[in-house]
Amino acid sequence: MFGFILRRLLSTIPVLILISLVTFLLMHSAPGGPWDRDEENGKEIPAAIKKLLDQEFGLDQPLWRQYTGYVIGDYRNADGSFKCGAICGNLGPSSKQRGRYVQDILFTTNDEEASWLQSKFGFSVRLAIYALIFAVLLGIPLGVIAAIKQNSAIDYVVTFCSNIGVAVPNLVMGVFLIIVFGVQLKLLPVVAKEWNTILPWVLPSLTYGLGTMARMASYTRSTMLDVMRQDYVRTARAKGAAERIVIWKHMFRNTLIPVITILGPALAGLIVSGVTIEAMFGFPGMGFDFFRAISNRDYSMIMGTSLLFAALIVIANMSVDILYGLVDPRVRVE
Repeated sequence: MFGFILRRLLSTIPVLILISLVTFLLMHSAPGGPWDRDEENGKEIPAAIKKLLDQEFGLDQPLWRQYTGYVIGDYRNADGSFKCGAICGNLGPSSKQRGRYVQDILFTTNDEEASWLQSKFGFSVRLAIYALIFAVLLGIPLGVIAAIKQNSAIDYVVTFCSNIGVAVPNLVMGVFLIIVFGVQLKLLPVVAKEWNTILPWVLPSLTYGLGTMARMASYTRSTMLDVMRQDYVRTARAKGAAERIVIWKHMFRNTLIPVITILGPALAGLIVSGVTIEAMFGFPGMGFDFFRAISNRDYSMIMGTSLLFAALIVIANMSVDILYGLVDPRVRVE
């Protein structure tokens, strides 16, 4: 297993390099730049100041050197010493949040005693995990029940709700949940000032997780129906095994293998798709900062956040491969 994990980690290197290169080229091919306008007064920045800023951030260098300098490092210090790049965890200085580096913006907090869970990255990861837990705990049982009760009223209700959940965008679902639970019933806060209790997390987690829950229920139902028709299920019933044993020991465990396949991409998708939801609920995550960085052409912030998102997707997919062996002992890593 250790050799498998090591090989997968090594295989992520060319993936991250390709993603960083594509992001870099798209970012620089887009019109505009970080110094188009002074945000404080909305006026044009003089050409002389733009030149000095380009020199300070290395934007006066050729594109190939800007890229290698960001990823590997460059001799840009005043004393000519080497400054390591993204491979050392240095995601570069933000051009809009002056004096701060991207890794500090994403991973540190104002309180020195607080853990990384209180950072922008920690908030986004926690929200995605809460949403995925909700989707798994509700979606998989609903899919199993709908398959067992095929063509019944329960099956029709679960299928209808699943189709609605898949079809309705998260943004629209969030507005609906805010109107019902936040405005009409006044059960849950919409925009929280503090996130130390569980209540402020409920609405964002539901908004995030409902679509994933609907897909999980639909996928579990279809997979369960396919497993129910297998020969080993009929054999178990023919031997006189109790229906509860047949469902949970023979059918459910084999249903989990295909379902686990979508867990990794689902978790990664929840982490990287939170721009509009975080803005809607005033959530202190990194999604809104990423959106603002794209609007402001904050090159280091765009590159750093994109690499972080890519790494999370790779890790999530690798975790799924490891879970295969835990769920089904027939799966072996060669």
